[in-house]
Parts: sequence; C-alpha cells; structure tokens
Amino acid sequence: MSMMEYASNLVPLQVLAQGGGVLAVITDIVGTSYRTLGTMMAFAPDGTRAGSLSSGCIEDDIADHAQRALISGQACTLRYGAGSPFFDLKLPCGGGLSILLVPNPDRDLLAQVVARSQGRQTTDLALHLTSGALRIVEKAALTPPEMLLRLEPELRFWVFGHGIEAMTFALMAHAAGYDVRLFGQEKLHSDLTRLGDLPLQTVASFRSFVCPVPDHRTAVTLFFHDHENEARILQQVLGSPAFYIGAQGSLRARQSLIAELHQLGVTEPALRHLNPTFGLIPSCRDPRSLAVSVLAHVLASAARDDTRP
Repeated sequence: MSMMEYASNLVPLQVLAQGGGVLAVITDIVGTSYRTLGTMMAFAPDGTRAGSLSSGCIEDDIADHAQRALISGQACTLRYGAGSPFFDLKLPCGGGLSILLVPNPDRDLLAQVVARSQGRQTTDLALHLTSGALRIVEKAALTPPEMLLRLEPELRFWVFGHGIEAMTFALMAHAAGYDVRLFGQEKLHSDLTRLGDLPLQTVASFRSFVCPVPDHRTAVTLFFHDHENEARILQQVLGSPAFYIGAQGSLRARQSLIAELHQLGVTEPALRHLNPTFGLIPSCRDPRSLAVSVLAHVLASAARDDTRP
C-alpha cells in the first residue's frame, strides 16, 4: 500500500480522476483539528491513499469505511471524536470531525477541476452534504445542503539570484513539495549538481530579461548580493497579482533600491507590494536560517490570503 502522508487538495482529485475510488472530505469541525474544513483525501480501489485528514489516528478506519462505500455506491458521513459512536478511536486534539465519503465521484468533473488548477485557475466546487454530488459553481452560488470547496492553484515560488542563499532557499522550498523555479545565471552557480531536478531558468542578462507575469498564488523572492539587477526585475513584478514580493538586503540597500525604483517610474501603490522585511528572523547570517526565515514569511502571507473571503 502506498500513501502520500500529506498532499494538497489537488492530489487526491488527481488520483480519483485517473482511477476512481472514494473521496473523503472534512465537512464539520468541533474544537481544534490538525486539518482544515474542506480538506480532502482519496482512497483508490487498489489501496493507494493520497492526503491525510488527521495526524494518522483515523485514516485506517476511514479506509475500511471507504471500501464499504465503494461496494454500496452510497455516500455516508463518519463522525470521529466529540459525538462519535466510535468510542475506541480518540482524536489527540480533543475535537470532533465529520467526514463525508463519496464513492466514485464524477471523474470527468474531477479531470476538469485538475486541468483548471494546473492552468492556474481557481475553481469553486459545491459539495452536496447528503448525496456527495459535486458541481462547479460561479460566485459561490450554493443550494443547501451544499458546502463550498475552493480549489486554488498550487503555491508557486519564483527565486531570482545566484549563490548559496538562492540555491538553499530554492532547494528547501522544492524539498517541501512546492513548485519552484530558479532564475539565475548558470555560470555564477558554484555547484549546479546540487539542484537535482529543480528547474533552473538560465538568464543571460537580467538587464534585458523579460519576466513572465506572476499570478495571485506566486511568491517572488530575490536573493542578490550585487543589487544592480533587483530594480529591473521588481519594476516588472510590482503591481502584479503576486501575493508575496521580497528582496534580500540591508536597510541601506533597501533605501537605495526604493530610490532606483522611483527613478524607473514605479508608483507608490506598486511599491507597497514590496515587503518591508524579508523573512521572519531579523538579520540572518547563514543561508539555512535565511531560507527557513523567508519560507516561513511567504507561507504566513499565503495563510493570511487564504483566510480572506
């Protein structure tokens, strides 16, 4: 049996779109929970699982119920923790979860949702809490008893720069499972073998580089020691939908950067998209600490965006 211990909501849908199975969705939470409302998990007929709904304490039991739902063809709701009939299964967090099992959801619909997400589109799905029926909705138009499942594109990291700081950050984000693209000058990377399967987009000159437009799920991070390239990159991305834009450098370097951006005609509203700090840990002096600091900063920004309507 294979299991992806943690996966974004897109991965379970990919598994089910390819081979069918049972979709499990958290539909109610009482108290605290390791996962959020709407988190999904897939149980394929061959025993493959994708995703997780807890810290691992109930997934085996859900798998048993999923097999029964697959045989019966009927959606059903399971309750764990507070208010559960399964007194021998405890949730360490002390809360309660309701989980809807949907056998053989519409694979064509799921394939459409996956394609939209891979095309960097947001999709709103309505999930019927009794039948388990799914449908794509516009402007979150729900009919009770439906709940909204919002499928956002995966977080994406664009990393500009060269040297150990850029490489360490890119590798860390990539190892965490995020979509990462490193933009840099190949000759300035001291050890390209460390990149493995991490994509490197070689840039001959940042002065003539035309940056693609980032979307609302893209973080743009700049790791340069020589700051001559930053303004021309930022001129292209400031004011874009990117949810995070930040650059490495001291307070003095930042002041010079702001002055250069003003000279290039970047407006004050656009400049407000540049984070005033880069990372959560002040004055990091080694590449690993900086990578952790900036990654946490980016993810905190994404979490704030996810809580907005």
